[in-house]
Amino acid sequence: MLFRAHTRPTATVIPLALVLLLTACSGSTVTPAPAGSDVPTIPSQGDFALDCVAAGTCADAEEEPARTPEAAAPAPAEPSGTYDGMAVGFTDEGYPYLGDPAAPVSLVEFSDYLCPFCGRHFNQTTPLLVDQYVRSGQVNLVFRDFPLAELHPTAPSGHASALCIAEQGAALFWAYHDALFARQGEWSSMPDNSDFLAAVASEVGADVDAYQVCIDSGRTIPMVEQRVAQGRALGFSGTPSFHIVNNSTDEIIEVVGAQPLETFSSNLDAAIAGEMPVVEEEPAPDLPFWANADGLAPDPDRLGYNLAGDAYQGDPEAPLVVVEVSDFQCPFCARHAIETQPSLNARYVDTGQVMWVFKNFPLAIHPQAPAAAAAAECAGEQGEFWAMHDLLFEAVEEWSVDPPDAALESLAAELGLDGAAFSSCLASRAPLERVLDDLYDLTTIFSTTPTFVVLFDGRASVIEGAQPLEQFIATFDGLLGE
Repeated sequence: MLFRAHTRPTATVIPLALVLLLTACSGSTVTPAPAGSDVPTIPSQGDFALDCVAAGTCADAEEEPARTPEAAAPAPAEPSGTYDGMAVGFTDEGYPYLGDPAAPVSLVEFSDYLCPFCGRHFNQTTPLLVDQYVRSGQVNLVFRDFPLAELHPTAPSGHASALCIAEQGAALFWAYHDALFARQGEWSSMPDNSDFLAAVASEVGADVDAYQVCIDSGRTIPMVEQRVAQGRALGFSGTPSFHIVNNSTDEIIEVVGAQPLETFSSNLDAAIAGEMPVVEEEPAPDLPFWANADGLAPDPDRLGYNLAGDAYQGDPEAPLVVVEVSDFQCPFCARHAIETQPSLNARYVDTGQVMWVFKNFPLAIHPQAPAAAAAAECAGEQGEFWAMHDLLFEAVEEWSVDPPDAALESLAAELGLDGAAFSSCLASRAPLERVLDDLYDLTTIFSTTPTFVVLFDGRASVIEGAQPLEQFIATFDGLLGE
């Protein structure tokens, strides 16, 4: 599916089994990958397939703080100058635009200066779109930063530098924007691009001293991070991606990838004519038992567990459900549990807005993780799953030994559990069987920890890695605000 039509506010989640046909740089694995792409593919797993990253490792995603995404095409303010004979300025939210701010249609581009597909779009398609639509006043082009650091590690610095240039005016921004794309091949492989970016700033006529003050302050770095988070919250995972917006009706056509001119022309013409295409909604894929309403229902015979056999905390009637896929020996899972989860509990779980579910996914690279997961299950039999959960992450170095049983029994004693019952449970097969059940549920879907499946109103989205608190807040508040 190359495009879809909808009305603002845009959905912030995508169906789990949705397969995108991309001609784009993607921050997560996509099935199928476009011809010529260096993005690997993972085959679909029936009705429940997720985009995953490298198998067998903890996710080491140091991604952006997030905030709730604004409307897809914020209203442009008055022009602040001209560039190449066209009006330029910034929207009220600070996004640079090119063309008449009163144009009936906006083309909002989410892009990465080092994405080769974005470069192809800039070189081959943008000039034609500008000549045909922007110069005539029919379309206003809005640029939104969306560097995919996992694919292009030095791209965010280019975006941060462009925002420093933007402080000196919209016309300089667009000159710098064009130079970064036109010279993509020169700086795409530079491990340190600071000198190159400063040289380009000088070449486009920017005040180099003011530029350097901005760069040294680092003030535009969080701006780039926030904008990436906004793009992800809107459901984008690849670049370039676009929103074509009818500014009188707020209807949106979403285009993904460096599509040919004809794709843009047909959709822009329809938007200009007020004839937005009618696209049938794809039926929601079936969710597995552990992620659907039946499996998430509380087990009347096991307090604190659902019918799928997973421990949960929070109100089972909460509007939002998060299923955490985790490994007690994964350092990134520990970081999430220690640094981020307490704040999420206080803000969402304890207030009845989120039901938080835990599923075990001990990875093969962590030899003591299955035993730790079994220990948590044994503690759960005494009503202390979450207390053991917290302690396992806090004391991971104590039990990451071979064999771990004695250390795990010490933790049980620290929690005041019945030691004999705990030891008997740990020595039995029963808790490990429950852990294996989780592995059977998840192995064909996930490959990293931690991973969070966010379930809301029959839809699901995925947050991968030990992300900052702000990203969870942006996602959760965006959904709960619906």
